[in-house]
Amino acid sequence: MKATSKITELEHVAIIMDGNGRWAKSRRLPRVAGHRAGVKTLRNLIEHSVKIKLNTITVYAFSRENWQRPQSEVDLLMNLFISALHSEVKDLHKNNVKLNFIGDRSTFSGQLQDSINESELLTSSNNGLCLNIAANYSGRWDIVQAYHSIAKDIESNSMSIEDVDETVISNKLSLAVHKDPDLFIRTGGEQRISNYLLWETAYTELYFTETLWPDFDAKQFDIAIDWFSKRQRRFGKTSEQIERTQN
Repeated sequence: MKATSKITELEHVAIIMDGNGRWAKSRRLPRVAGHRAGVKTLRNLIEHSVKIKLNTITVYAFSRENWQRPQSEVDLLMNLFISALHSEVKDLHKNNVKLNFIGDRSTFSGQLQDSINESELLTSSNNGLCLNIAANYSGRWDIVQAYHSIAKDIESNSMSIEDVDETVISNKLSLAVHKDPDLFIRTGGEQRISNYLLWETAYTELYFTETLWPDFDAKQFDIAIDWFSKRQRRFGKTSEQIERTQN
């Protein structure tokens, strides 16, 4: 298959934006400087994604495990969320980007919850790039809350146990309305999924790079896309079967 036609299959990219702290440390800067640089990188990547007409990006901004970090860093991250929403949401709206948050927002401050709700409302009618931000999210939490919802449906007799299949579970997850990610990118050198979109990434192509997130620019993103374009996605079939369908 030609690379150009393969790229048209790329609709949804999931990203773990790793390496902000190490980027700052290597420059003898406070960790928050790395997080601020990371916000700038995300902004540039969104602009590039709009240009290449990507459908969906889902980024891991703050995991449920991140609460274990030093309180001072957590506080700075929460304040950065608020300031970034206030400074970026109008430009996102101007560029027809739809903003959507996934994760348990109930533990966030009232101010941050208000900022999230306002940004989602402002961009709710946009039909361009969809930017999903996973905040206070984990894949295991997502699956558990899906099962809780299914259990309630069974308890209320609106569903039977026999009705529960993969489609039912998928429809209860945070990204139910989206196609599963085609490409997963993790920056910063680590090669693990870290409790991120565990159900949805069953057949996602996994791309790991040593590049720290603040240095991951449009050129680096295009390299990842080019790598994806060369992958043969078989979904359980043989190479011969895939090749026959392409001829």
